[in-house]
Amino acid sequence: MDLRVIGCHGGETPHHRTSAFLLDERVAIDAGSLTSGMDLPAQCRLEAVLVSHAHLDHIRDLATIADNRAQNGCEPLLVCGIKPTIELLRKHFFNGKLWPDFTKIPEATKPTIAYRVLKPEVPTDVVGLTVRAILVSHTIDCSAFVIAGRDGSIAYSGDTGPTQRFWEVLNEVPDLRALLMEVSFPNSQQTLATVSGHHTPQTLGPELLKYKNSKDLATLLYHMKPTFQGEVERECAKLKGLNLTVLNLGDQFIL
Repeated sequence: MDLRVIGCHGGETPHHRTSAFLLDERVAIDAGSLTSGMDLPAQCRLEAVLVSHAHLDHIRDLATIADNRAQNGCEPLLVCGIKPTIELLRKHFFNGKLWPDFTKIPEATKPTIAYRVLKPEVPTDVVGLTVRAILVSHTIDCSAFVIAGRDGSIAYSGDTGPTQRFWEVLNEVPDLRALLMEVSFPNSQQTLATVSGHHTPQTLGPELLKYKNSKDLATLLYHMKPTFQGEVERECAKLKGLNLTVLNLGDQFIL
C-alpha cells in the first residue's frame, strides 16, 4: 500500500496544508487540501474519499475537487463516511446554496459525487479496500478508519482526544503496518486541546501505550497546529517506548 502525504497540518499557511492523504493514488483519507496539493490528473484519478468528520479542515477541498472533476467528465467520486458526516455534507455543504449539489451535477444518472454511508465497525468494501469506521472522541461525530489492503492494514485516528474503542480494535488487527495519529497542541495548551477534542503529547503518550506493540508500530504524527509545531515536536521527541515520525508535505511511504 502506497501512502502519500498531501496535507498533514492542523492549520494552513503558505507552508502548511490541512489533512489529506492518498492511498495508492486512488483513495483519499480526508479532503482538507486535495486540490491545493494535487494536480488535475491526480484529482481525476481519485476513486473515493474517506471523510473522518465534517469539520472544514477535513472536507474543504471536496468542493473544489467536485468542481474540477465535473469539468473533466470524471466518473463519480465516492464520498464515504459515517451517517452523521454524510448528513452534514448533504445539509450544510453540497446543499445547492453554500455550494452546488454535485450529486445531481452534471446529471442524476452520472453525478460528480456519490455518497456511501459507513456503518461503524462494519467492514465495507471501498474500491477494493476493506474499510472499518471506528467512532472516536471529538467535538462532533467523528470516526477513525482501519483500512485493509492485500499487503496489510493501516489505521487513521481522525480528530480525537483520549478514547478507548479505537485501541481495542487496533489490538485485534493482525497485520497493522502503520498508524496515522493526530496530535495538535503542546502541553501548555492542554485546556484548549481538551475543549476542542485533540491531543497534546502528554495525552498522546498514554494513548499510544494502549496498543500492545507500541514500540514497534510505525506511528505517523499529523495535525500539529502551525503556531505550535516546533513545541509539539520537541515534546513528542521526549516520549519513550514509541516509534514516532512527524509527517511532512510530500512524504511517501510503502507500507
